[in-house]
Amino acid sequence: MDEITRDIAEVPAVEIITTAAVHLMSAAAVQCGLAEDQKADLDEARKLINALAGLITAAAPEIGDHHARPLRDGLRSLQLAFREASVIQDEPGKGPGEKYTGPVS
Repeated sequence: MDEITRDIAEVPAVEIITTAAVHLMSAAAVQCGLAEDQKADLDEARKLINALAGLITAAAPEIGDHHARPLRDGLRSLQLAFREASVIQDEPGKGPGEKYTGPVS
C-alpha cells in the first residue's frame, strides 16, 4: 500500500492543479448535458465553468503554456457547449468564465 500511496508533499504543484482542472472539466461537461442520459443543469455548469476559468487563468503563468494550453482548449469547448445548451443566450463577455477569458465564439 505504501508504494501506491504518495505523500502529498511529493506531488508536483502542476499535477495537483491539472488534476483539479480535469475534475472541474468533467463535472462541467456532465452538467452541460454532455454525458449520456444526463439532463443539463446549466446553473451548476456555470458555477463549475467559472471556477475552472479562474483556476486556469490564475495558474497558467505558474504551470506554463505546455500544460495550460490543453486546459484552455477544454475550457473553451465547455463554454461553447454551455452556449449551445442555453435557451437564453448570454451577452458576449457575460457567459460562464468569460470574465476571465474574454468573449468566446
